[in-house]
Amino acid sequence: MGKKYKSPPIIESVCEFRLPPDTKWDLTIPGLIFEKVKEQFPHREPRVFQEVEFKQGPQGVEQLTHSRERILFLTNDRNIFIQVGHRLFAINCLKPYPTWNRYKPKIEIAFKALTDTIEVKNLQRIGLRYINRIEIPEVSVKLDDYFEFRPFLGSRLPKDMKNFIVGCVLPFISMGAECNLQLTAAVPEKHGSHAFILDLDYFPVQSQIIPSFEALNWVEKAHTHIEEIFEGCITARLRKIFQEVK
Repeated sequence: MGKKYKSPPIIESVCEFRLPPDTKWDLTIPGLIFEKVKEQFPHREPRVFQEVEFKQGPQGVEQLTHSRERILFLTNDRNIFIQVGHRLFAINCLKPYPTWNRYKPKIEIAFKALTDTIEVKNLQRIGLRYINRIEIPEVSVKLDDYFEFRPFLGSRLPKDMKNFIVGCVLPFISMGAECNLQLTAAVPEKHGSHAFILDLDYFPVQSQIIPSFEALNWVEKAHTHIEEIFEGCITARLRKIFQEVK
């Protein structure tokens, strides 16, 4: 992201739109949307997803799990797909990531199909998220050689870590948005390597209302900020692993 790489670490990206509760919705809407996108997304499949909800109850905060059915519309290579749920609309892109210039038009096609099908004045939420899986082919790894964003251990603490998770929320006041940035250790796929998950989740603050006509422009700006954050998280040694294109 930001720069171009032959081997980008992105394993999944998702652009999500959530519609307000007063948006008219019925069971015919997914089929109507499919008719508008089937040339680009010709494969249609139902999927069941588990959603976790936290709710304040008499015994404190309770965790509730719900099964939700969504309809997926997939491209021929099944690398990019649209999810349609109850007042939820998302466009996912899986590895290998095809560049923003190829992913963004799919978002535009999908969102136009949505707004041509139903009236969408405002959006309750927009989210743009990039999940990166970074594998470093070395037995011993010093995090500061590869990451500008990493856990810090004081001088009186051991320097070896078996596992870790570090995160922060970065505010973007001019956009009324925030980015949840997180780095965690992961299980490597190859013996003698180290793996990490770098997760960037960009979304508006709760009070921010996005008019639908500004949605795609908002997504473009969000992507620019995500690119900048990603590049700020890594060093030249990681860019070499990703095979930066000069």
